[in-house]
Amino acid sequence: MEEILYITTPIYYVNAKPHIGHAYTTIVCDVFARFNRMLGKRVKFVTGTDEHGKKIEQSAARSGMTPQVFSDQVSQLFRELLPILNVSNDDFVRTTENRHKVAVSHIWNTLHQNGYIYLGEYSGWYDIRNEAYFTEEELVDGKSPLDGREVVIMKEECYFFKLSAFQNKLLEYYESHKDFIFPESKRNEVISFVKSGLKDLAISRTTFNWGIPVPHNDKHVIYVWMDALANYLTCNNYPENQDQNNNEFWQNSLHFIGKEIVRFHAVYWPAFLMAANITPPRQIIAHGWWLSEGEKMSKSLGNVQDPVKLCNLFGSDALRYFLLRELSFGEDGNFTIESFVTRYNGFLANSYGNLCKRVITLVDKYSNGFVIKPEKFSKTDKDFVQNIDLLLEKTIELVEKYAFNRYLEKIEMATSLANQFIDQEKPWALKEFNDIKRMQDVLYILLEAIIKITKFFDPVTPIAASKILHQIDNSVRDKITVNSVDESVFPRIDVTKINEFDVYAKD
Repeated sequence: MEEILYITTPIYYVNAKPHIGHAYTTIVCDVFARFNRMLGKRVKFVTGTDEHGKKIEQSAARSGMTPQVFSDQVSQLFRELLPILNVSNDDFVRTTENRHKVAVSHIWNTLHQNGYIYLGEYSGWYDIRNEAYFTEEELVDGKSPLDGREVVIMKEECYFFKLSAFQNKLLEYYESHKDFIFPESKRNEVISFVKSGLKDLAISRTTFNWGIPVPHNDKHVIYVWMDALANYLTCNNYPENQDQNNNEFWQNSLHFIGKEIVRFHAVYWPAFLMAANITPPRQIIAHGWWLSEGEKMSKSLGNVQDPVKLCNLFGSDALRYFLLRELSFGEDGNFTIESFVTRYNGFLANSYGNLCKRVITLVDKYSNGFVIKPEKFSKTDKDFVQNIDLLLEKTIELVEKYAFNRYLEKIEMATSLANQFIDQEKPWALKEFNDIKRMQDVLYILLEAIIKITKFFDPVTPIAASKILHQIDNSVRDKITVNSVDESVFPRIDVTKINEFDVYAKD
């Protein structure tokens, strides 16, 4: 039976242009999607932008634009980033699209009809950046518990969602679905939060207008998080497709998110869905934050890393590799240009790129551009082939566990074995000693290893992989032909020019 996956990024808030934190989440999802497609699974992969709320209204006013024009411009930057990063998404959703407004209105009406929405008044501390209310007890040193930002006191008439009715239901769900929240540390945080007691949630606003109107009461706009979270249904043809519970994609939906929005996705979202009689997604997967030069990225510090500039300088493959290799998924990471260049030169240029160039050049130069499968393999040959296969096979389990850095470690280890094999067997020396048959056998074995490694590396570096696999043709049985190559797919970066690289975002 065909395996199916529905992979989603969080939809990105359009209050500012994209940075490497946004790029990281999108690349993680893309690599996961490509890897699973490689394994023969049917994948739907979606991303998009979150465009409503007070923060957007304020940002637009400061820019002298209407909220719609402002959202159009910033959303376009996120859309344009996707091909720059070489992302293979199947859909891009905007919360200002009509299809999304229809989905949000429908889920609101469903919750209202099911008795989970009522009108009341809210007074409390409001985090404008994260569009969230907090009680006095929830504040940390008088500031937002999400990211330490300032909060303001607000009072307004609003509709409430009966979140308190779902405390036990959520705890039961977490208990019966132990892998619903990943990693376990975030699962424990969520369970602790829910056990501490859930209060009903304010789900409409009257202090601003930029949002989807509440059905039958357009004095209110729908809470931006209820609006935003519904995008996952929008992209799965809701409400046209009413029966999400029996939909194969929804049953296998995986939401990749940043750790700061776990509460919204692991508490509010499953409660909304339960209230609408829809099964929660299969899994919520949270990752860490990227720091820049050891500090949190901030426009005021001028340390926001620009993924477009990085791709223009070094190529999208290099950025994709670095972000997945440098950071242990779920933990925080630190981006420095020095660490980027070290990893690039160390593996992409020296180990992998140089291996491919050396072997292809030797086949072209010493064997008329082709080699034939060996008639028999030595024990050394067999051990080498087996070890490569075992390393690559282990990557499947690692990707399934979101251990992307360890997956790339296996790719590196397989490449290292291939470099050891070529240095040990010395095909150039075999040519000198006129042992042409052994030389050709060694080169065939190496080309076959490069093909295998490259296919497993392809989800991370699809451009380079395509070039390598175009240079190596194994379409004829027991024969591999090569096209001559003049330069490596990953030219070495001159480390003396590090200080000249401008990789920071400008307003």
